[in-house]
Amino acid sequence: MAKVRTKDLLEKFNLELISGEEGIHRPITTSDLSRPGLELAGFFDYYPAERVQLLGMTELTFFEKLSPQEKQERVERLCDVKTPAIIIARGLDVPKELIVSAERYTVPLMRSKMTTTRLSSRLTNYLESMLAPTTAVHGVLVDIYGVGVLITGQSGVGKSETALELVKRGHRLVADDCVEIRQEDHDTLIGSSPELIEHLLEIRGLGIINVMTLFGTGAIRGHKRITLNIHLEIWDPKKQYDRLGIEEDKMKIIDTEITKITLPVRPGRNLAVIVEVAAMNFRLKGLGINTAKEFTDKLASVISEKDYDQL
Repeated sequence: MAKVRTKDLLEKFNLELISGEEGIHRPITTSDLSRPGLELAGFFDYYPAERVQLLGMTELTFFEKLSPQEKQERVERLCDVKTPAIIIARGLDVPKELIVSAERYTVPLMRSKMTTTRLSSRLTNYLESMLAPTTAVHGVLVDIYGVGVLITGQSGVGKSETALELVKRGHRLVADDCVEIRQEDHDTLIGSSPELIEHLLEIRGLGIINVMTLFGTGAIRGHKRITLNIHLEIWDPKKQYDRLGIEEDKMKIIDTEITKITLPVRPGRNLAVIVEVAAMNFRLKGLGINTAKEFTDKLASVISEKDYDQL
């Protein structure tokens, strides 16, 4: 099923439908737009027909200088069977030749009052967001001091309980149990909750609670960029865990890698506080303050001095 159709643009941007109404359910498969200036000049060798075609004052002014025969030929080729839409910007007058051809080939022809540059920017942002690669991850997403923390781990390890304690400490829940993730850029992952379980948190023995109802609108948010993964696992006495924080693992989601921290779970550990501090420490590292590295550098310096004294 197509993620975006021409009808979505019509409704989202309050566009005026001029002709080609039968084609408003055409799928849009790319976020790239086309301003067909070269095509109007007659060069169709590389015409990207699958893109939304955007016409501004420059294109239409040039079009008016063409002969009637050239006008008819250009609009006939512009209205391709794969073209999802042609949009006129700035509320400009639409050439009658284009109206007739769009109706004949059922290519939706629409008009916007926005300037060409602003319309192009808003269309691109919307399409990139809607057409971004998506996936779903079992876990909990919480906004902690501005850091999007994805908490993962096997079922029953305590992810939701940790999220509940974090919400009580003033942080914001984005999603519980299932986190829908879309890659809006090569290094940008945006997480959100499925509509069915939005604002809900499942606590074993207690059931499902509505975080917004209990703690208010300040305790939730609709989406958040994911920058840190904290993986909870049952404490394994045979496993060596990082005690300095020098080693840095990565978790790959779609094509983007984010920092991963593994926290062992056992009775007596306050996971919410540890996760909170991990998010704060992650922010410090982003500002160039790496406590673990500073400690190891000092330790190495002390060891070097002692070795030198022994000589």
